[in-house]
Amino acid sequence: MAKQKKTNAARILDEKKIEYKLIEYKVDEEHLDAVHVAAEVGLPAAQVFKTLVVRGDKTGPVFAVIPGDGELDLKALAKVSGNKRAELVHLKEVLPLTGYIRGGCSPLGAKKNYPVYLDETCILWEQIAISAGQRGLQIFLKPDDLVAATGAAVVNIIYA
Repeated sequence: MAKQKKTNAARILDEKKIEYKLIEYKVDEEHLDAVHVAAEVGLPAAQVFKTLVVRGDKTGPVFAVIPGDGELDLKALAKVSGNKRAELVHLKEVLPLTGYIRGGCSPLGAKKNYPVYLDETCILWEQIAISAGQRGLQIFLKPDDLVAATGAAVVNIIYA
């Protein structure tokens, strides 16, 4: 197998001396969702965290990092992020805001360092998977290491 190309997300982890593993998977353009990615990398969907770009009415864009099988509670996110309201950004805004495309959005290495809100279910796992910043590549790392790398707030932001 060819040597993997490092993404910005991986380079940030290298700079911070954080241990991680890059895992490649076959991309299916029809199924970019985290549940499909989880099946491809051999993990339960609850262990593969997806990164959603959300706009708060006071803070502007933030990242919500939630389990692949979870549903974001926008009211809970608004409350913990100091907003009255929050809404998912339109898909066409994701690339200009973050530098990432759908199916490859990472809380690490975006164009700007937006605040990161990581769902508290991450503590259930020794390791979680997040996008490495491109389709077909996941980063496996400890939840605490993701918090250290992003400054994430660990909060309850999914529906039970």
